[in-house]
Amino acid sequence: MPFLLKPIVLFVVAVTLLRITGRRSLAQMTIPQTVMIISIGAIIVEPFADKDVLKTVTAAAIYIGLLLIFEFFEFYAPGFEKIAVGKVMDIIHEGNFLRKNLKKLKLTESEVMTRVRQEGIPKLTYIEKGTLEPNGEFGFKLKRGAEPLRVQDMEYILNKILLEKQIIDEPIQLVEELEKQQL
Repeated sequence: MPFLLKPIVLFVVAVTLLRITGRRSLAQMTIPQTVMIISIGAIIVEPFADKDVLKTVTAAAIYIGLLLIFEFFEFYAPGFEKIAVGKVMDIIHEGNFLRKNLKKLKLTESEVMTRVRQEGIPKLTYIEKGTLEPNGEFGFKLKRGAEPLRVQDMEYILNKILLEKQIIDEPIQLVEELEKQQL
């Protein structure tokens, strides 16, 4: 195989293999998955482990160029991103796991529940929709009433009650006070 064709073929093969293994970010990978990624990297570099520095630099430049081309097509070519990176996949709907999708993604309920707890969500039933993003991150949309109380919400509630009952004459400005304290 010609030298300049090797990095192109190896790049496409590596991306394809990594897509097959799933879409977890490095931080979410298990030890065997991390070893596999490092091994693929070593295997891809192996054909270029040459004493000729120029060939090694050329191969590295081709890899970087291919990555830039890949990212360009992801951004500008409709449909390419879905093929190359994947799409958002629902994993929870109305507080229930979508087991068929979990199986496709090679995720266990236990792994998802770990992320749910890390996000501070006490119960699966609080989740309206849970997704796995193409970058391996989880996204959760909470059901109405399960969202955390924000300062703006508290300000609205206090003003609604206290002004209506004429306990205070002027609205409470919690958000403005917090902004002043942060400066």
